[in-house]
Amino acid sequence: MFRYMLPIALLLAAGGAAQTAPPGPVPPAPAPVIVPVQGITARIVARYPHDRTAFTQGLVWHDDALFESTGQPGVSDVRRVRLNDGKVLARSRLPGQQFGEGMTVAGGRLVSLTWTDGVAHRWDPKTLRRVGSARYAGEGWGLANDGASLILSDGTPVLRFLDPVTFAERRRVTVTANGRPVRDLNELEMIDGKLWGNVWHKDYIVRIDPATGAVDALVDLSPLRAELGDLDPEAVLNGIAWDAAGKRLFVTGKWWPMLFEIALE
Repeated sequence: MFRYMLPIALLLAAGGAAQTAPPGPVPPAPAPVIVPVQGITARIVARYPHDRTAFTQGLVWHDDALFESTGQPGVSDVRRVRLNDGKVLARSRLPGQQFGEGMTVAGGRLVSLTWTDGVAHRWDPKTLRRVGSARYAGEGWGLANDGASLILSDGTPVLRFLDPVTFAERRRVTVTANGRPVRDLNELEMIDGKLWGNVWHKDYIVRIDPATGAVDALVDLSPLRAELGDLDPEAVLNGIAWDAAGKRLFVTGKWWPMLFEIALE
């Protein structure tokens, strides 16, 4: 492990979708928390097949099963996937032309976002039947659950903490690395009290203190993408799932033919 200053590319990462300001009045930002960023090495534990047609937006391990949300107009879906061979065991489409985004679990239900429709869907994980919805303002990118609130990213450096039932905003925090704002946070996952996130179009994931928004660690996963050879420019790293019982960490990407189990050292 080592400590270093993050490259300016992380701090000023450009977004592929139109960037929107957080909805509603924004209170004055507190002084950024300056935290040294720790570099963490990833070791590949196992490789599993992954549907290379899946434009992965969210990845969740729940009740000993892998769930995935995908995004593309008209064909976005949520699906249950068999880990060992990547077979899609069940899936449900999002309505109309909605573009699926991040996903988490709350109250025993899967909760998935849409990119620009401002609708979150609730799904029964056993049947993948849609059982409810909620509205939110602005864009939806990534979604995680800290046990009390849902945490939503929208492409800006601001994370919103939402009531898991009503989606009412409880608080917000600005993500910073070395005191500079970090935007384009995509898929999110809570692991042992810290929030982990993909940064869109970057081959690393960051670890965020959810109380302060400070990035305190970075994991370089460029060797994983390099192993897959020549991919579409939009086939970016995206998808983090944590098996809390088995202490297993899974990552994949959009249109990736493989899902990796990794260990952080």
